Amino acid sequence: MTVEDLLEIETIRRARVRYSYYLDTGDLDALVALFTDDAVCEFGPYGVWTGKAMVAENYAQVVAGAIREKGPFQTLHVNTNHWVELTGSDTAVGRLYLVDLAVGGAPDKNPMVWLGAYDEAYRKVGGGWKISRSSLQFMWPERHLTDGFPGQSFPFRG
Repeated sequence: MTVEDLLEIETIRRARVRYSYYLDTGDLDALVALFTDDAVCEFGPYGVWTGKAMVAENYAQVVAGAIREKGPFQTLHVNTNHWVELTGSDTAVGRLYLVDLAVGGAPDKNPMVWLGAYDEAYRKVGGGWKISRSSLQFMWPERHLTDGFPGQSFPFRG
């Protein structure tokens, strides 16, 4: 692996960290800008979203109400263990874990919403890395897994 490869991987990771921040603050324009025009999101009980317009529309429905009512950071989408593999000069795949917390409730209420893992594909567009596919594998409290999980749907080299 070269220094240039490491810089590309870090750039992807920085974009992915911004994803959670934009989602939790309700900055939908910045959030949607992280996706390619032909993005596909497979989000289990939330459905399959195809194309940037559908991604924008569905995130607006999921996020906007709570943030409009109570302000930003009603949720915390904690991501960890981000594993990124470059698969070409302008393509990569990654996997990271999700701890989804709802923090706007009473202190005696369990804030845990979901535990899961994102399988993602990234593509460099206009010099910047974008999410082209995001498949969220829901592990708890319900299991919603895409076909081929784990490993068969993404070419990790190990």
